[in-house]
Amino acid sequence: MQRKGTTPATFDLFADEAPQPPAVEQIGPQSYVFRGFALPFIERVLPALESVLSQAPFRHMVTPGGHTMSVALSSCGSFGWTTDRSGYQYTPTNPQTGEPWPALPEVFRELAIAAAEMAGFVDFIPDACLINRYIPGAKMTLHQDKDERGYQWPVVSVSLGLPAMFLFGGHQRSDKTQRVPLFHGDVVVWGGVDRLRFHGVMPVREGSHPQLGEQRINFTFRKAR
Repeated sequence: MQRKGTTPATFDLFADEAPQPPAVEQIGPQSYVFRGFALPFIERVLPALESVLSQAPFRHMVTPGGHTMSVALSSCGSFGWTTDRSGYQYTPTNPQTGEPWPALPEVFRELAIAAAEMAGFVDFIPDACLINRYIPGAKMTLHQDKDERGYQWPVVSVSLGLPAMFLFGGHQRSDKTQRVPLFHGDVVVWGGVDRLRFHGVMPVREGSHPQLGEQRINFTFRKAR
């Protein structure tokens, strides 16, 4: 996954190194950051990711307003998330190929279920995994995840590669946001009363990760239908 010509990370992107214990940080009534939670899964996750992307490569989608997203997207599972001039939606097939999205790898499923259970959301079975790729400068503006059919299930978000500053707001776009630094292997889970809180990602800073190079990969698991 490392891009050619990159060098090992110095991780001077933030003033401090990755946070030390406590490993669990609560950022809302039903929202948690689990530091390093995904690390035990990494050796299985990365090959599975490569397989998914070989079938459904990243692409930069266009929003209904005509804006090309700085973040590149792919998906796996029974449903994938797409955006174009017609709107935002989940689809069972990749609009680029007309083929079903790649199956959700078993290790992805295990990771998502384990994190959801840790946050108190039992019986969560994701049917969609959005995969976002951030290169330095890419960002995600504040938004709500509300294209799912029901909101009783949480969102499980996995961070890999370069660090990023996660913005976690309230139920109105104008509400004050928390700034939560996320590092390789961190997992954020939010649901319940926090399910529709606005969130986003500040522009990713320059750097290189030893395994993933000059990029941040983010998975978000949902129950779409």
